[in-house]
Amino acid sequence: MPDLIALSIPLFLLLIGGEVLLARHQGLRVYRVADAVGDLGCGIGQQLVLVLAGGALLAVYAGIYERHRLLELPSAWLQWAVALLGVDFLYYWWHRASHRMTLMWAVHVVHHQSEDYNLAVALRQAILSGFTSLPFFLPLALLGVPPLVYLAANGIDTLYQFWIHTQLVGRLGPLERVLNTPSHHRVHHAVNREYLDKNYGGILIVWDRLFGTFAEEREQPVYGTTKPFATFNPVWAQVAYFQELWQRARALPRWSDRLRVLAMPPDWGPPETGTAQAASVRARYGREVPRGREIYALLQLAPLIVATFLLMLRSSALHPMATVAGIGLVLFSLLSLGGLLDGRRWAWPAEVARLGTVAAVGAAWMGGVWPAALGG
Repeated sequence: MPDLIALSIPLFLLLIGGEVLLARHQGLRVYRVADAVGDLGCGIGQQLVLVLAGGALLAVYAGIYERHRLLELPSAWLQWAVALLGVDFLYYWWHRASHRMTLMWAVHVVHHQSEDYNLAVALRQAILSGFTSLPFFLPLALLGVPPLVYLAANGIDTLYQFWIHTQLVGRLGPLERVLNTPSHHRVHHAVNREYLDKNYGGILIVWDRLFGTFAEEREQPVYGTTKPFATFNPVWAQVAYFQELWQRARALPRWSDRLRVLAMPPDWGPPETGTAQAASVRARYGREVPRGREIYALLQLAPLIVATFLLMLRSSALHPMATVAGIGLVLFSLLSLGGLLDGRRWAWPAEVARLGTVAAVGAAWMGGVWPAALGG
């Protein structure tokens, strides 16, 4: 079955480009190059991890479906109806848990770190999100939703949420009552006190209305996380909160609290740890990145997107070691580019090493050293 996300990558990039042009025409600046590179880098990382682990995750679902399903859905249309509605309903509960359980928030926080709000932010995803979401979707296997139908419904739910990450679309009238819209999702990405932990829905906003987590967009949203994420590095984005969580746990005096902090909300803690603070006005992480370095990062990001696209579509035709090596090189490239955008001293030596590695790999490939890798 075709990978819906992989096939949508060219459309994602086209729409991002269109949003840039439309915003510029309207006199708005909704993109910063360094932040967008970080967003796309996070998306690349997530998809590469799924290249390695996506089959195993689907196998877990398929195993439960084959051995333990409780129902036999009698028709294709009923399978699709249960899958589409069920995925969206269970997505709501996974998303809500990802905000209210610290260990899950350590994964999901990646999606909220950007202090911009645009279509590129939709692609800013956590590499471990597939692992935290799967347990929430397993009831669909018990209900008799076939694995490929589940996979397609999950893809549709994910694809829908791409377009709601924009500031350029206003209210949509009666649709606001039923669907998750850009207005509703802007609330979800904001750290204004009245917006925190609201609007978890995927396609439908009715779940938030039913379960008391809905908020209307009223005042101007302030985007990001309550503790600003002061870096553009997409690799560090994936692990930074885990380091912070480790430090929080070590500072707690009792082992019971150290374990409890993992399951409690992110703002929980004994009095000495403090709680998260909401914001109404604050400066964004505004490190000035030289224009030439931004252009260089974009030029280097382009082949990484192409490589990721090909790995997503062709990994089954590659030797496993070639796949792992390719993924490792792409991730190292993202780390290096993130360091350049952040102005880290180690970044240029790392970039030289990266370019040297790419040149050596390319020379070996063109020289026929590794062509057998294509044969798997």
